[in-house]
Formats: sequence, C-alpha cells, structure tokens
Amino acid sequence: MKPIAMSRAARTLAGTVAVVAMGFATLTFGADSMVLPAEETQGNVRYVSGGVGEQSAAAFKQAAAKYPLELLFAQKASPNDVYLASVKVTVRDRAGKVVLEAVSEGPYLLATMPAGKYQIEADNEGVVKRQVVEIVSGKHRKVVFVWGEGS
Repeated sequence: MKPIAMSRAARTLAGTVAVVAMGFATLTFGADSMVLPAEETQGNVRYVSGGVGEQSAAAFKQAAAKYPLELLFAQKASPNDVYLASVKVTVRDRAGKVVLEAVSEGPYLLATMPAGKYQIEADNEGVVKRQVVEIVSGKHRKVVFVWGEGS
C-alpha cells in the first residue's frame, strides 16, 4: 500500500483534532467523576443525595460547604462502621410543617433551605433518630446520624 500524502495544514489539523478529542475525553471523565446528581426541589428546599463509592463520596465532601445543611448516615459495625443509603428523611420547620421528605440515595444528603430551626427525622429500617438543627444564613451545618450495630 502506498501512503497517502497529506499537506502540512491537513496534518496539523488532524493532530489538533486528536489532541482536543483526548483532552475533551479526559475532562469529561474527570468532570463525571466529581459531579453530583441533579438537585431535586420540594417547595423552597433544594437537595441532592448520594455518595456511594469513593468518587461520588469525594464529590459530596467537596460540595458540602456550598450547602447550608449536610446530613451523613452511618451505622456502627465491626470491624469498621459503614455508610448507609435508603434512609428516610423528614425535615419539619419550627411550626411542624414538613419541608422535605426524601429517601437518601447514599450516605449524604445536602440541602439548601431558608434560615430557621428544623427538626430532622432519619429512619433507617424502622429505627428513627431525631435531631434539631438551626440553619443560619451563610453558615454550613453538618448533622451526623449513627445507628448502633445491628439496628
């Protein structure tokens, strides 16, 4: 087979396209590994949950400070504690009105909500934990729910 002659401009263009394509693939892969799932909205609360797997957990840890409320769900276990998913979350405002009702897609739930005092209820397989938290404008609050071993 006889090689096809390419002009210098064509070779430069082909090389540039290849480099751009590889760079785009790298950026896309890197971005995908650090991107949170799409936010969901209930009333005036925006939230996102997940964090299963190292890359997803890293993305949630990195994004957490941008959200006023960060919830983390874990269970005591031997030899190491484990993160939980599928935790039913109910958040009520000071008047007792439900402002968020969701099931976590992983151990993290990040939420943007108005400043105020809230009661958070987390239900892991029928074992319910409650905590009260005050959201202050411009501040980040992390609330950790830990269930005992076997609960």
